[in-house]
Amino acid sequence: MTETGTNPKVVILCGGLGTRLREETEFKPKPMVEIGRHPILWHIMKIYACQGFKDFILCLGNKGHMIKEYFYHYQVLNNDFTIVLGERNNIKIHSDLDEKNWRITLADTGDKALKGARLKRVEKYIDNDLFMMTYGDGVSDINLHDLLAFHSRHGKLATVTGINPASRFGELKIRGDQVESFAEKAGTNSGLVNGGFFVFSKEFLNYLTPDDSCDLEFGPLEKIARDGQLMVYKHKGFWACMDTLRDMDYLNKLWNTNQASWKIW
Repeated sequence: MTETGTNPKVVILCGGLGTRLREETEFKPKPMVEIGRHPILWHIMKIYACQGFKDFILCLGNKGHMIKEYFYHYQVLNNDFTIVLGERNNIKIHSDLDEKNWRITLADTGDKALKGARLKRVEKYIDNDLFMMTYGDGVSDINLHDLLAFHSRHGKLATVTGINPASRFGELKIRGDQVESFAEKAGTNSGLVNGGFFVFSKEFLNYLTPDDSCDLEFGPLEKIARDGQLMVYKHKGFWACMDTLRDMDYLNKLWNTNQASWKIW
């Protein structure tokens, strides 16, 4: 819980091109690539929602209209319903969805904007003193209440979830729980890496601009790390991202064989 006694909002970055998954993203935005019957975005939102965090802000970009259409028609597509033809708006949805209480703000943040700009452009929708943020392609069995409690204890501007393996992702040089440097996509094979699942104090948004060229990892996170304002929450459980076709096949295999460790709902 935040200082104001309400759950923080969850910002999900959904605007990237997904170039390493072009077989799928040529036709749909990367967060809409499916694991099982549902887009990976749905899986990410379920991770948050099952732990009580149901107020989402989706930062849309490339093919964002498809994400808008998915949620606009969500109840009809995922429920039985009765419709009376010829009578406008006469439709009865027979709903038993767990997702019925989700609140979703779908914000167009531009086709070419980098991640920092997307985050800055949804500042007007963030009304709590802190918020959570993650990418639209990673799943985990992370305990979000533990993550929030960790952030509240240290009192710094930001918390990044550190995971191991270190491979394609930004390496964190740490001392204790403090991040001393943030090197995005360092190309090393040791230490913790950026696994997403951030918590930010709203003050962090002052480090960002709405310019398309404003990134998140290159620049703002590096700066607050140098300033001693970035801490790492070390997650030792399951984590995976969908960056390539091979990743997509792996996650689908886990889901289809009931081995999806991120399914904590």
